[in-house]
Amino acid sequence: MCKGLAGLPASCLRSAKGMKHRLGALLQKSDSCEHSSSHSRKDKLVVCPRVSQEEVKKWAESLENLISHECGLAAFRAFLRSEHSEENLEFWLRCEEYKLTLAPSQLRPKALEVYAEFISAQAAQEVNLDSGTREQTRRNLLAPTASCFDDAQRKIFHLMEKDSYRRFLKSRFYLELADPSGRGSEKQKGAKRPADCPALAPRCA
Repeated sequence: MCKGLAGLPASCLRSAKGMKHRLGALLQKSDSCEHSSSHSRKDKLVVCPRVSQEEVKKWAESLENLISHECGLAAFRAFLRSEHSEENLEFWLRCEEYKLTLAPSQLRPKALEVYAEFISAQAAQEVNLDSGTREQTRRNLLAPTASCFDDAQRKIFHLMEKDSYRRFLKSRFYLELADPSGRGSEKQKGAKRPADCPALAPRCA
């Protein structure tokens, strides 16, 4: 670990100086989110001064570990944006936010917002739900509770777990964090680095 600026080697200083810039680029707001206050809150700059290899490797153990870590969530979101498929993650996060609603009077308007943005036929970020779950969720809106999106959220989580999460673990977005030396990703040497997602810097050693 780096101990104080005075004792830092030049390579570590360069890594530290570039870290904030790289993380800022990682979380640049997409055009589709420019007018959404909720997305604006989620897309604020996340500064992770140190991400240890132990932490990064835990992200490969489960999707829950990945998205419960601030930098893991940032990296996964950047990967999904590179594929133009971030709607499932955004829906899952909005459901988590919705469940924190305390005022009963706010449940219905917030539930309608989530439904309109992610589930309705005209949704701007429509998620991939089966017709049965979609219809049950619509009926839940007649008397919204904090759990009215639970079934839909659970199915979207499993969808990410089986699909985009597995692709993320094979992508440079993860591999360059898990193995900064590049030894574990030689098979991807010819792959093009995504232009809009520099890798997060690992812990200085």
